[in-house]
Amino acid sequence: MSNFSTDSERDIREGIIEACLEMNRVGINQGTSGNISVRWNDGMLITPTSMPYKQMKVEDIVWMGFDGSVAGNRTPSSEWRFHLDIMRTKSDVGAIVHAHPHACTTLSIMGKGIPPLHYMVAIAGGHDVRCAPYATFGTEELSRNALAALADRAACLLGHHGMIATGKTLDRAMWMAVEIETLAKQYLACLPFGEPPLLSVEEIENVISRMNGYGHAG
Repeated sequence: MSNFSTDSERDIREGIIEACLEMNRVGINQGTSGNISVRWNDGMLITPTSMPYKQMKVEDIVWMGFDGSVAGNRTPSSEWRFHLDIMRTKSDVGAIVHAHPHACTTLSIMGKGIPPLHYMVAIAGGHDVRCAPYATFGTEELSRNALAALADRAACLLGHHGMIATGKTLDRAMWMAVEIETLAKQYLACLPFGEPPLLSVEEIENVISRMNGYGHAG
């Protein structure tokens, strides 16, 4: 068994595996298409590529430094690039959840973000959840597109792909992912009746100002 630097590192690795299993349990991901990272020291701990979550052990979680160095028994997720770039760019992000939930992915195929149809859109930090233009998975272009969509936001959709949710902690990022998928389901349910009426930018700003400490929102 590998020796980790601290008990906290082992706890983070175990937490990542549990979160992967939880993604599939709650229906925001299928198979091994999702990936998770958590900031650790001068880099991040990230899920390995193409490994069934039920087979994953703490030793299989890969460490990547912000300089691109890698330590571990496995190859990091094929989406390591946007995980690393988000962590480098957004110092307040402590964890990232990427998944292919049904509603978010359906909207992303249509190139639609999530507008302010419900006040909970504010949890992502603004008046909408943007959809980044499509780019091939694992590429620098996808990473650039994701960073642009995440400017002043904690979550985004990825065109023809899925979603990204971020947070200060893994619990926060997982909560964000579930809430964003719920908003996407609500938007899809409205669309057969036409585009829904929307809350104003001013009201979303008002909600944001009142949300400190709301659920996992703090």
